[in-house]
Amino acid sequence: MSLFQRNAKVQSENDIDAGFVSNSGYLDELVEHYKSRLLTEVNLDQITSLDDSDKRLKIERFINQFMSEEKVVIPRQDKERMLTMLIDESVGFGPLEPLLKDDSVTEILVNNPKEVYVERNGNLERINISFKDEAHVKHIVDRVVAPLGRRIDESSPMVDARLPDGSRVNAVIEPISLGGTLLSIRKFRKTPFMMDDLKDIGTFTNAMSTFMQALVETKLSLLISGGTGSGKTTLLNALAKSIPNGERVVTIEDSAELKFDRPNVVGMEARPPNVEGSGEVTIRQLVKNSLRMRPDRILVGEVRGAEAFDMLQAMNTGHEGSLTTVHANTPFDAINRVEGMVVMAGMDLPTHVIRDYIAGALDYIVQVQRLTDGTRKITNISEVEKTGENRIEVRDIFRFQRTGVDGEGNVRGYFTPTGVIPKCLPHLEVFGIDLDKELFEPREGSSYESGSIYTL
Repeated sequence: MSLFQRNAKVQSENDIDAGFVSNSGYLDELVEHYKSRLLTEVNLDQITSLDDSDKRLKIERFINQFMSEEKVVIPRQDKERMLTMLIDESVGFGPLEPLLKDDSVTEILVNNPKEVYVERNGNLERINISFKDEAHVKHIVDRVVAPLGRRIDESSPMVDARLPDGSRVNAVIEPISLGGTLLSIRKFRKTPFMMDDLKDIGTFTNAMSTFMQALVETKLSLLISGGTGSGKTTLLNALAKSIPNGERVVTIEDSAELKFDRPNVVGMEARPPNVEGSGEVTIRQLVKNSLRMRPDRILVGEVRGAEAFDMLQAMNTGHEGSLTTVHANTPFDAINRVEGMVVMAGMDLPTHVIRDYIAGALDYIVQVQRLTDGTRKITNISEVEKTGENRIEVRDIFRFQRTGVDGEGNVRGYFTPTGVIPKCLPHLEVFGIDLDKELFEPREGSSYESGSIYTL
């Protein structure tokens, strides 16, 4: 009798019902044993493409066959647990599988095999989930990147990838990582946020929502600025729904995240170099190519480098109403970041020419921020205007004014117009949108009644 037969066999179902207690360590051995058989005897690629119920049924048939061959019998509840573990390990993502299915989790961070954090409602918390060892973490990372034709090893110790559900994955291994494999997964809602959803959770007010949607609908160009995880892409996705259905939209992303339920949307995604170091397709190349695709709008998920120059050129040459995001902490910083990116493009242009490009291309900057309590707010909606030679003014139209923190750590504050009347109102009227100027009257007692103006 084999080891599995000796340790797992029970005489009858009555033994199980009478209270057979399984050995969880031995269950782990069984999982490893049958996982090895599945990997060597079954084409798992075909199973991976099935939906969850068919996947479980298929694997259960193989396991029943293996157990029958080996004359192994275990309690029903242990068999169910073993099947779940096998599915997660062989065609899923191991201990991460329940986290990926949990809609309340927005980020998964693996610091080491025994230390896993998740983000819920903007707050990080450590959870009671772990991997067996370092090799187990690497196995899961390989399961993520292998189907994409990517690799991660000492010669290529960092990788960005995307799960089938669109979640974004970043992994780093030794020697770049000092403490073993680091894994970060940013999840995305199956149903993207709408503007009303964001308004209802306090990201902005109804007046701010009305104004932003009017800007997008009437083909004014917006730059969404914010830090990592502040909600830039979520806002971009929600705002883009205001683009009229008759327009052709081209999306360009480093890692595809945008989701649109509308006609005539085409998307392109950048590609990193292959294992030989060739085949790279950059955001800049895609922006240039998009101009040959008859776009009415160009949406770039994020500008990070030289592509900013091509994006500004596109906005200045008949592609108004384009949207993009940038990493920056304030609207003023966003302008400086874009200016620096144009310099990175290698164009030997004087400062005043670069600023002419920026002022001619960008109409408004929307600043988003994740606050200390985990909530996300639009802290500024700012107007961009060239006011003189080599001068750009950035004027706040709306602001979020912080007033303090309550006893539970929640940020207190309020949204308010600054009193600055947007110069785009005549433009909106041409498109049939008449916004009452009362919409821009500052809240009583606001300390920003005269607005906030930054000059470059």
